[in-house]
Amino acid sequence: MSASVEHQARLDFVLALRRRWADTVYPHLRQEFDVRGGDDSRPPSELSEAVHALPSFGWFAWLERGSQKMLWRAVEDAVAARPAPLAARPAGLDAAEADASRVRVDPALQLPDWYTEWDIHLQPGGVWSSRASAHVYELGAKLVMMGDNDDYSFHRLFVETALPKRNYRRIADLGCGFGKSTWPLKAAFPEAQVTGVDLAAPCLELAVERAAARRLAIAFRQADACATGLEGGAFDLVTSTMLIHELPREALVSLFREAARLLAPGGVLAFLDFQPTGDGFRDLGMVEHSARNNEPFMAPMMAMDLIQEAEATGLRQVRWSAFDERGAGELGEPAWPRRREWHFPWAVFHAEAPT
Repeated sequence: MSASVEHQARLDFVLALRRRWADTVYPHLRQEFDVRGGDDSRPPSELSEAVHALPSFGWFAWLERGSQKMLWRAVEDAVAARPAPLAARPAGLDAAEADASRVRVDPALQLPDWYTEWDIHLQPGGVWSSRASAHVYELGAKLVMMGDNDDYSFHRLFVETALPKRNYRRIADLGCGFGKSTWPLKAAFPEAQVTGVDLAAPCLELAVERAAARRLAIAFRQADACATGLEGGAFDLVTSTMLIHELPREALVSLFREAARLLAPGGVLAFLDFQPTGDGFRDLGMVEHSARNNEPFMAPMMAMDLIQEAEATGLRQVRWSAFDERGAGELGEPAWPRRREWHFPWAVFHAEAPT
């Protein structure tokens, strides 16, 4: 993903701005809160008025949304300036691998309104609207992680630390996008049949190309994660990464029902997403991030009792576990380490199908 000097400079500037927002502006805002005797044991709804009155809050809020808009403009320009489109399918797979690594696009699929009426993450046009949008999302997905996921180590860490070591026969990755969460699954469990599911056909087409370049035989399927059309009771592992906070309540309830349907007896469910930390100041930031980053379903999701929703489908051993993206991965407990800088409260939602 080469870029001209000018475009690279713009990307570097936005990335540096986002880092300073996270490691300088946020800690300063937190210091103002602490100096004024803020009580972070209170719920976010009771803290918003006091936090909004802090001298640095306007800068913090504006930079969060403003730098995100700048990021997508810079990424769109960088992608548009590429001298030639990428090859349709990199060589390297033999006939059997090529047959296994494919995408099934459903031309009759109606994308739900809740999916198309928002520019999620503030990406203009969303990830589903065109071939170019998939490439924009691919590059932007690295930058929104503060440049710390260039080699997709975040997703590998999830696979390495949060999934039980088993001989999985079939794996379903729901909301797979352009495949960044699916490739580590196939690499870690090469004997498994891995299927990635997503609504966005352009992302899935790009996922096939990227999987082929990695010599990973993965099937990709355009479908709603809440109604995949996949065989029930056939999957030993069902995963998602950064999916459930992007679903409205009704769809999220349906997602748990679908995951329970897909799982084989004793099968494992592992969803990597966000949860409240119990630190009211930090949790207020996440609640308001939902609005500032055009993620309207994030705050409602974090207010839901997802353990209860999952248990209602018959799933067992349901729990949340904190996740530290800096290297430790899943922490095995629902408590997050105290951190100075802004960061997402990553957590893994675990469940198992009854045997």
